Amino acid sequence: MSTLAISSLIFAGKQVTIYGGITVIIAGVLGECLNMIVFLSLRTFRQNSCIFYLTIMSILNIGELLADLLPRIIQTIYNTDGTETSLFYCKFRLYLTQICTLLSLTCFCLATIDQYCATCSRPRLQQLCNIKLARYLIIIFSFIWILHGIPYLIYFQHIILPTTGQITCAMVNTSYIKYRIYVVVLILFGILPIIITVLFGLMAFHNIRQIPHYTIPLVRRELDKQLTVMVLLQNLMSFFTLLPYTVVNIISLNMKNPIDPLVQARIQLSSAVTLLIYYIYYANPFYVYMCASERFRRQLIYVLFKIHLNRWRQRPRIINNQVLPES
Repeated sequence: MSTLAISSLIFAGKQVTIYGGITVIIAGVLGECLNMIVFLSLRTFRQNSCIFYLTIMSILNIGELLADLLPRIIQTIYNTDGTETSLFYCKFRLYLTQICTLLSLTCFCLATIDQYCATCSRPRLQQLCNIKLARYLIIIFSFIWILHGIPYLIYFQHIILPTTGQITCAMVNTSYIKYRIYVVVLILFGILPIIITVLFGLMAFHNIRQIPHYTIPLVRRELDKQLTVMVLLQNLMSFFTLLPYTVVNIISLNMKNPIDPLVQARIQLSSAVTLLIYYIYYANPFYVYMCASERFRRQLIYVLFKIHLNRWRQRPRIINNQVLPES
């Protein structure tokens, strides 16, 4: 009975990873592409620092889904993801995914802080919301996380498993393994982004209630309201998508070894489910914005049908090597 239960739990975890993961990738890549189309097509958005952060985040989210979640699905289906055959791929994929993850979370934290400053009544804080500073911050944090990930290139190596004799891609430095588990995964991937986004999100929510009393232009006021609502709802979603995986990781780290195989199978299933929820963070921004803002829905329709569809229709048609205008 115990063996059957363990097999069922393992099978369920694989099905969650495969079918749930494929759904998240398709929905995420499509949504993030639509985000970038809207953000880059409207001048109002192109000049906004918060939107700049969200645009960079959309690019990084696509990278995270394709570089991290997709290989996990392939690993689950074929029992291989290619890292055991290529040392370069073993090192570079994990190096790339940690950069995408950390920089994506950084962009969202900066977007939340930016909206707090934008809705604040203090002119000095409002001056921090400019596209020039946003570009500088992205460049600085990019260098920080690129340098931070260098140990991935050094310590990930091919090792031979003594039990099976198979080659696998694994980290060989025990000290850095502990740093990666307790600092990178628990704090940088989970606890710290949750604290920053919740804290500044609540302060931005307090500020947005005071906006009608500020003497600022109507267009700026409406844009701030729209972006703050979008970011706040995304804050709420990030809390519920990042927290479960962090909690399961903490529980797993505090489990005594060896543990009962049935308990271990349950933890593996919980890890698979919460990890999928974690990846939803990288896939859900577009759908959150659609739910949060009626103005964003109108902007999406305007960009797709009024700008890009009309531009496509107005392209000259080429017939027999001659360019003929539209009739």
